[in-house]
Amino acid sequence: MSAVEQRLVDLGLTLPEVAAPLAAYVPAVLSGAYVFTAGQLPLVDGKLTTCGKVGAEVTPEQARELARTCALNALAAVKSVAGDLDRVKRVVKVVGFVASAPDFTGQPGVVNGASELLGQVLGDAGVHARSAVGVAVLPLDAPVEVEIQVELEPAG
Repeated sequence: MSAVEQRLVDLGLTLPEVAAPLAAYVPAVLSGAYVFTAGQLPLVDGKLTTCGKVGAEVTPEQARELARTCALNALAAVKSVAGDLDRVKRVVKVVGFVASAPDFTGQPGVVNGASELLGQVLGDAGVHARSAVGVAVLPLDAPVEVEIQVELEPAG
């Protein structure tokens, strides 16, 4: 078990299976030393546990937890092409999309759920640049979607 996966276990988390794509794309692409993930929904066992808009049907606290799930799914996607999460040199960028009620402005707080999980799991390598964007609707009426870009250490 890699050190990163042991940290997940220590946090009481399990790296999920990579979610099957919903359309014509792949969960992650390796290009040189970088992995770019597709947007990851908060799927658990292949199913969305919560639907709706943040600030209406979904509370910001619920959405923050869903963003953590998205980040965990993104790490699974990274592992699927990198082979080992210990190769993650750093998370370069996180983009979080929040399906928001018209008056909801707390997108950064929601996406903090993903950012904080990456920091807990990867330590200093989890510190990243980020965008948190409010949108009208996401696939399957998901409240949150997160994509990440990571730089890898050379395979050795």
